[in-house]
Amino acid sequence: MRNVFGLRRLAVCAAALLLSGGTAATASANGATAGPNPVAARLDAYWTAARMTAALPAGTATGAAPGPAPAPAVDGPRPGEYIPPSRSFDGIPQAGTFFWTDAQGTGRTCSGSVVRSPGHDLVLSAGHCLKGYSGTAPQRRLAFVPGYHDGVKPYGIFPVRANGVYVPQQYYDLGEHTGAAYDFGFAVTEPDQDGTPLQDAVGGVLLLTGTGYYHAPVRMIGYPAGAEKPLECWSRTTRWTSDDPADPGTFARIACDAFVGGTSGGPMLVPWPGGWAVVGVIGGYHTGGDTPQVSYSAYFGAAVRALYGAAVTGAPPAGVGGARE
Repeated sequence: MRNVFGLRRLAVCAAALLLSGGTAATASANGATAGPNPVAARLDAYWTAARMTAALPAGTATGAAPGPAPAPAVDGPRPGEYIPPSRSFDGIPQAGTFFWTDAQGTGRTCSGSVVRSPGHDLVLSAGHCLKGYSGTAPQRRLAFVPGYHDGVKPYGIFPVRANGVYVPQQYYDLGEHTGAAYDFGFAVTEPDQDGTPLQDAVGGVLLLTGTGYYHAPVRMIGYPAGAEKPLECWSRTTRWTSDDPADPGTFARIACDAFVGGTSGGPMLVPWPGGWAVVGVIGGYHTGGDTPQVSYSAYFGAAVRALYGAAVTGAPPAGVGGARE
């Protein structure tokens, strides 16, 4: 792919940890089994094109949101900084958005990407997007629609497994702001109505950790609240240390125009042999950004590796008040 900045080729040090799943696995440690899935069938029937396009976005304040931020120090475009434009498109199979239903209603929320895993069932998103759906009660039926656009679910719908939301314990304990450096999460999905695991249906991107803050070129994808198509933008990531003591940490920073609320959890992708690898998601430092032009990701290091390990082995998810029994 063309490097829009003409910068150096992507170089990843030998210490990078590559997290991927084998091609033979069709069931995960979380209990997925082959065969038709009636839960997915009911959701597929419920989420018609009309309902999907009418779904009200949840949490439109998440992600890089327009308007002034309440923080005492706000990063945004620097004087003379080039802000790469974004464009609306029909998406890629490995990126999508979430739909939810519960006793109070229905809606759409945030963005995510399918990462390679042994169970072929894992979606990566932001912690502030997923934490409200953790646990088993009250049940909020969350489902992932890869490649969603214009009321179409081209690859089907994949329910998130009950008690299948993984967010770092530090994020629960420290909170959305003090814990901004832990703003990432995974959702373990069930197969679609035909029994096909998510990764088998759409493929997956490689999860990279320990590769530093500087990447180019980076392709960022996200679903703006209320929009029926995702956005994409080509840019680069750099290192940013928080200037707000209420949101401490060091984050990956990326300039891309028009990434507003709803894009949280969207992947920051780099070209990789055979496809894509993900080096960040929109989230952290004021939940992804204070302006539509600049977004952030928590650093992908040891904490991401540990959370991935918990999700793929079926360990009890963390939660408010400590690990769940």
